Amino acid sequence: MPRATARHILVESEDKCQELKKKIEDGADFGIIAQEHSKCPSGRNGGDLGEFSQGQMVPEFDKVVFSGELNKVHGPIKTQFGYHLLEITSRSD
Repeated sequence: MPRATARHILVESEDKCQELKKKIEDGADFGIIAQEHSKCPSGRNGGDLGEFSQGQMVPEFDKVVFSGELNKVHGPIKTQFGYHLLEITSRSD
């Protein structure tokens, strides 16, 4: 079963997601941005979601985590919870 580690930032709007993605791409620290802006409790830990298996997260998330490029900021990804920026930190088959 494939497993991965990732961190994310959850916000309420696509515009806010784009704004934060630009800050990170311009050099801001993903973890600090997560602590300051994420609506998810994981924000307190820099957005760290820990390790999880394929199928444990919502489908929109799984699709990116198990096919996207590692150590790159992906998003905005829309789910029932809001808009996410996602960074895949590791993945194993």
